[in-house]
Amino acid sequence: MKLQRPTDFDILRVLDEHGRNVASNIAIHADKDRNYVNTRLPVLEDYGLVEKIGPAERSGLYEITERGRMALEYREEYDEVEDFEALVEEELGEGRSD
Repeated sequence: MKLQRPTDFDILRVLDEHGRNVASNIAIHADKDRNYVNTRLPVLEDYGLVEKIGPAERSGLYEITERGRMALEYREEYDEVEDFEALVEEELGEGRSD
């Protein structure tokens, strides 16, 4: 998982604080370029940090996932650990009650 700091964490923060949203609104809240946010959202989706939701397939409406919340929670450790993705997965596993 290769995240762009601070933009990717800003996107996650906006979705966490404001709920599901589209790239143009996320860009405004994060004070980032809309086109750049549009390029980062599919990457964050590939990492499982955000999810594109309906109603239409091309609606561009995104929401943060539990994995995204965990990444956001541990953002300060991104540069400190060798494998941030493993840290997120480990923390997700510990939070489960199955």
